[in-house]
Amino acid sequence: MAGLSSPVGDPDFNFAVSLMQYLVVPTFVLDPQGNVIIWNRACERLTGLRAEEVLGTNQHWRGFYDHPRPCLSDLVVQGRVDDIHTLYDAHDDPAGRAFGVHAENWCVMPRLGNRLYLAIDVGPIHNAQGELVAVVETLRDMTSEKLAIDELKRMATSDGLTGLVNRRGFDAILRTELASARREKTPLSLVMVDVDHFKPYNDTYGHPAGDECLRQISAVLSRSAVRPADVVARYGGEEFVLILPTTPPSGAEEVAARVQAHLEQLHLTHTAAPLGQVTLSMGLASLPPGGDLSAVGLLAQADAALYQAKHAGRNRFVVYTPSTNT
Repeated sequence: MAGLSSPVGDPDFNFAVSLMQYLVVPTFVLDPQGNVIIWNRACERLTGLRAEEVLGTNQHWRGFYDHPRPCLSDLVVQGRVDDIHTLYDAHDDPAGRAFGVHAENWCVMPRLGNRLYLAIDVGPIHNAQGELVAVVETLRDMTSEKLAIDELKRMATSDGLTGLVNRRGFDAILRTELASARREKTPLSLVMVDVDHFKPYNDTYGHPAGDECLRQISAVLSRSAVRPADVVARYGGEEFVLILPTTPPSGAEEVAARVQAHLEQLHLTHTAAPLGQVTLSMGLASLPPGGDLSAVGLLAQADAALYQAKHAGRNRFVVYTPSTNT
């Protein structure tokens, strides 16, 4: 029978397997040694991997990944469910594994040449003596739902004008990065940015031109914060903030200097400003390794340094020191 490799001759078992072949839900079953004993037709369609290629083997991972790694059913067979967090970003608490385990994961689907986001449910089957006789894994393609949810999250945390992270997203990211910096005892720096004389710019050139100016400045900031871990956010109005993980004050100064250089290359005309072009004021603050500043405290320091930069004549950056508040 296609899709079945059965060590048992139980008629009831064979009847159940026959029914399983026609389930619309992709399903496969492992024996206690981790070898495939059922690979139904829906699973063939989902993975592009035929039953005869995997029955009696432990090669079922080939349907989902391009390198060997345990599937969720393998973790149950091997008694390694506590390792679920190392392999799956989304999963239930494995404490209830006696009744089954649920997880979700992006899979590369090598045979089909595309990526699918799969919801995975795994349940162990025991005999009357409590011995494990099989593990059943069922799969659901959740790709469309996952993409829709991710897009909604992106929209909820993105600024509509510039495409940067918005204030809500910034607050969440800063909390996460601060917790990581404290845990790892690494530095973390903020660069708070304000567009100088922006109200006169809007008054002179109009709000559509002001919006375009903010978009160009957001591009400058993104180009200057070059590492993948760096985050550029629109804090509100004409204010922006850069989060620079694992960056000491000297590194933040280098980023601020790049911002100034890139902006000067644009030569954004601003006839109502003293220098005749758009400039920025920036305040820099850093959490030292082993420091314990809150998000509110670090932002307050960056804001104090920004105020000092504006008070000193704008078009500059100031690094926060305790004397900055005086």
